[in-house]
Amino acid sequence: MTAPATGAVRRRVTVRGTVQGVGFRPYVHRLAARSGLAGFVGNTGDGVLIEVEGPADEVDRFCALLAHQPPPLATVTGVSHEDLPATGAAGPFTIRSTERAAGRAQLPPDTATCADCLRELAEPGDRRHRHPFVTCTHCGPRFTIATGMPYDRVATTMAGFPMCPDCAREYGDPADRRFHAQPVACPRCGPRLTLTGPGVRPARDADALAAARALLAAGRIVAVKGLGGYHLACDATSPEAVAALRDRKERGGKAFAVMCADLTVVERLAVLTGAERAALTAPRRPIVLVRRRVPAAGPEPAAQVCPGSPHLGVMLPYTPVHTLLFGLPGDPPGPQVLVMTSGNRSGEPIVTDDAEALTRLAGLADAWLAHDRPIAAPCDDSLLRVRPDGTEQVLRRSRGYVPRPLCLPVPVRPALAVGGDLKNAPCLGEGDLAWFGPHIGDMGDLATLDAARRAERHLSRLTNVEPRLVAADRHPRYHSTGWARRRAGAGLPLRLVQHHHAHIASAMAEHGLDGTTPVIGVAFDGTGYGDDGTVWGGEILLADYTGYRRFAHLTPAPLPGGDAGVANPCRLALARLWAAGLPWDPDLPSVTACSPPELALLKQQLDRQVACVPTSSMGRLFDAVASLAGVCHRAGYEAQAALELEAAALGAGDADAVAYPFGLTGGATLACDPAPMLRALLADRRRRTPAPVLAARFHRGVARAVTEICRRARGATGLDTVALTGGVFANALLEEKCSTLLRADGFTVLRHGEVPPNDGGLALGQLMVAATAPHHETE
Repeated sequence: MTAPATGAVRRRVTVRGTVQGVGFRPYVHRLAARSGLAGFVGNTGDGVLIEVEGPADEVDRFCALLAHQPPPLATVTGVSHEDLPATGAAGPFTIRSTERAAGRAQLPPDTATCADCLRELAEPGDRRHRHPFVTCTHCGPRFTIATGMPYDRVATTMAGFPMCPDCAREYGDPADRRFHAQPVACPRCGPRLTLTGPGVRPARDADALAAARALLAAGRIVAVKGLGGYHLACDATSPEAVAALRDRKERGGKAFAVMCADLTVVERLAVLTGAERAALTAPRRPIVLVRRRVPAAGPEPAAQVCPGSPHLGVMLPYTPVHTLLFGLPGDPPGPQVLVMTSGNRSGEPIVTDDAEALTRLAGLADAWLAHDRPIAAPCDDSLLRVRPDGTEQVLRRSRGYVPRPLCLPVPVRPALAVGGDLKNAPCLGEGDLAWFGPHIGDMGDLATLDAARRAERHLSRLTNVEPRLVAADRHPRYHSTGWARRRAGAGLPLRLVQHHHAHIASAMAEHGLDGTTPVIGVAFDGTGYGDDGTVWGGEILLADYTGYRRFAHLTPAPLPGGDAGVANPCRLALARLWAAGLPWDPDLPSVTACSPPELALLKQQLDRQVACVPTSSMGRLFDAVASLAGVCHRAGYEAQAALELEAAALGAGDADAVAYPFGLTGGATLACDPAPMLRALLADRRRRTPAPVLAARFHRGVARAVTEICRRARGATGLDTVALTGGVFANALLEEKCSTLLRADGFTVLRHGEVPPNDGGLALGQLMVAATAPHHETE
């Protein structure tokens, strides 16, 4: 053995975090080579292991750069050091093959095509010119192609594509940005595109893309296979094409998202802030809700894209296929704005399998633009909005975020939380980390339940978490809770967590609260199973992870027809009037929206309390007010009435400062009574006050009522931190008004960011409540 050099030191460095599949080993290799250091780097089951030897000052500098200047897609969560005896090693720094030991290395999410790959895609002389699957260590698929960990090509769906000599040379060269880029391929050895469809001439590769672009320009609907599933695409500026897609998908009036060819096209359609531009162009490429430009500065989406909404959900291309579908310079022109909606039928999970796509999307699509790289995990597009202060609120956390872990403020036992029945996204946790699965959707049928089960198995393989506890909602009829019971079986304890407690715990966990001090949790949503067996949803709870006390709630009103009645805001409005003792004047919009037989049956139903579950839901109050204001009487999709009420309120501006009053009654538990608000609204109706003004005054009234209740809670308990959570706080106007008033009153306000406020974030709260509880508290 060579004697150690004078002053040389040797150090073992373990790096944890998202450090596989991001070019971390070649980055380490280049860093060590520049400094003249010896040693090696390799992937392990837990992250990256490095042994480095050389002058002490160079080793120190090397270690500092590892932690503070990692590659673009890497996230370093921990670096540990161990001094070793110097060996005198002077040979070149090397990259070792991956150890297949068990561990918990973190896989990065799928990311949009990087600038270098886009340049190659458009460069005629490059060997990857027009290659629909161009990628490198800085971009492309990760989560959706990974079948296991550690992350190597054999553990991805690229295992079936042997590399050609040129790609193998790049893959093995530490100086190349494609060194160990697992999806690396080229036109010679990579996946292939195909176009098929009834009456469509079959085509491959560049011809398939050109033909698909021509079909879209002709007003046809094309199923396009993306990273995490199929989209249904059509020309967003064609009223006929959008109407056909809406009709075929039975979409009702729910808005479609659109994909624009580039940021310039987006700027013609929307008024963007700097933070919105940053969100649109970030590597995760979410759908961003932006304000529409009126009038548009170019061809604008058809009215059927987002009827009645001042907002537009926009995203930019994030795969080479998308970029080529819009066309490179010199290509025949095609649509520059495409509807890009999930490839599924209403209520079903997104389609990923090519054979299934031909059957499940039959009758929806006119043609299929597919490729032969399998999708290991479905992953729908993420959705967010940007607040006026530049912070983001994620409304659907999926592609670009999953499987990035969340750091927990307190350690948890290995556990699975299954979430709720709407906007389902399961969550696994162990120690100080939690991993959300991708957005699954509404748990209404067997296909969605099967998708949730598969998502959990895939996430468990990638994270190496074996649950020893299962958490679910208390609702006895939730499909998700039924799945949790079957998943727990006889071997695992099951903990049922109250719905609104879970919402509040989710907000606490996201903000790093350890639970030693409770918060005032304002949990507003549409439906949550209450302790008394009724439907809750307008709750102010004093809560930590161990429990909660109901401090205040919206005064209950009957919910005629139960969940089935939610589709009829006009009936909810009349039920609210009935509960408040207010008359059904014949000229009220909610009355005129109902037929005489419907009115008679509803009156009888309420008087006799037949099929009328009491509800304190704030979401249902928004629905009722939407009808009373003449905004929406029948809802074709979840939260339609509330969304349209918010849109109406935004149209009123800020000139009017009136806020409708709410009553507060009771002792230990306050009841927030909407009867005074209803009386004031009806009086304004009689004065022919415009609907936008009614909507704005209602929003202000709710915000002032929330502030007053929180003020009383602070007076009773000394607590001054308020968590705003639940699906109602996806309403940007309400969240902003509540936050402004509460902060002005000296409160610390917790708002959701990366974790959705709706049921898409519910599983994190279930995890925190269930997996931090003493063992004897499980059910």
